[in-house]
Amino acid sequence: MLLPAAGASAADRPNILLIVSDDQGYNDLGQLGNGIITPALDRLANEGTRLTNFYVAWPACTPSRASLLTGRYPQRNGIYDMIRNEAPDYGHRYTPDQYAVTFERIGGMDEREVIIPAVLKRAGYKSGIYGKWDLGALRRMLPTSRGFDDFYGFVNTGIDYFTHERYGVPCMVRNLEPTEEDKGTYCTYLFQREALRFLDEHAGEEPFFLYVPFNAPHNSSSLDPTIRSSVQAPERFKAMYPPVEPETRVTDRYRYGTPATVATPQARRRDYRAAVTCMDAAIGEMLDRLEAKQMLDDTIVVFFSDNGGSGGADNSPLRGHKAQTWEGGIRVPCIVRWPAGKIPAGAVNDEFLTSLELLPSFAGAAGVAPPPGVVLDGFNWWPTLRGESKSPRKEMFWKRRDQIGARVGQWKWVQMGDQSGLFNLDEDIAEKNDLSQSNPEILAMVKERYTNWLREMEAAEPRGPFRDF
Repeated sequence: MLLPAAGASAADRPNILLIVSDDQGYNDLGQLGNGIITPALDRLANEGTRLTNFYVAWPACTPSRASLLTGRYPQRNGIYDMIRNEAPDYGHRYTPDQYAVTFERIGGMDEREVIIPAVLKRAGYKSGIYGKWDLGALRRMLPTSRGFDDFYGFVNTGIDYFTHERYGVPCMVRNLEPTEEDKGTYCTYLFQREALRFLDEHAGEEPFFLYVPFNAPHNSSSLDPTIRSSVQAPERFKAMYPPVEPETRVTDRYRYGTPATVATPQARRRDYRAAVTCMDAAIGEMLDRLEAKQMLDDTIVVFFSDNGGSGGADNSPLRGHKAQTWEGGIRVPCIVRWPAGKIPAGAVNDEFLTSLELLPSFAGAAGVAPPPGVVLDGFNWWPTLRGESKSPRKEMFWKRRDQIGARVGQWKWVQMGDQSGLFNLDEDIAEKNDLSQSNPEILAMVKERYTNWLREMEAAEPRGPFRDF
């Protein structure tokens, strides 16, 4: 049982706003100069610290989200692959009865895992989540069964932004009940609405943890190739970018149903940017609401993407993209703002940090101990963000099926199918120069550290849904 935190007064418990985007590129911040419009994120960076050496624990949605909430590697918490169905990739539309017994419906995070809101509840926090859950659709697996007090959003890995369906199946849930009450409304607007409602109800009443995991700018989930091949965005945000002509093209090479009409690369890029700018406007509304309540500076605000960019994203100067263990799949944009916690404004921090640090860091800020008996893979990052000490992180490992990434110090070994290499990230962030032939002893060292990590993960107490126990 989790016991109340001792010695933590209300003044010692900062509010926490955690914002996660979906598939946003490493270079997709307005202040970096690629033309994307993100005034709210630029404000966060100007008033906080931008992390340039920040990683997530897996190069795609579900495992990354499980790890940021548990502070544990995917191989330790049991979510080391996607909870999704593959049939729609071949054009199949599920009936409700079919969908009800698929893995996407019945799979979920092991109920023994302890996540951030359950830890913060010991310090009196109210917690809300509005957006993408992606860690189980059954009632016992939903956010309000795991420590959150309030939830409105969708439960799987992707939806149509307007119908809120995943390949024809309605997916929006309020707390424990499915709902189609807002069908037809662009979902970023809905998540903004709910987040602002939560702030109005709780800001100033008790410390809060507000988690807003957007699905923007993830591609839309639809069996219509024209929709599926791009990102849905409101017209007013599309109009903020140069017009595109043509919008679509016909292709004879599509995953199902050829010929197919799909978005052109130029339209996909425009739509992606428009979805990011719409999300950014929602973030701006949250910041403004906290500022109006004179609570912004006492609130920890953390923003990052759940994995590397895809579709219309810009991951430069990194190599690769979502679903890969190149830097472009796992190193993501991250910004932290907390003036009351002495986090420097307008700073850039290049220390080696990851999403595994969130749970112990939030717990530390709230004055509550991490969950007893739980092995965490992260640490409290506040001394590092304040510039008081170097990051204690020396290594990080990634495994996506047969794809491997292992970083030890500045050295990184990648195994991506028939492509592999050893890279010095201090000198080669783009992973262009394979040094495995000239540094065999370093390659052997990194591989040995990876093998030791694998043994540790295999020896850990097994968790579902994928482990055999």
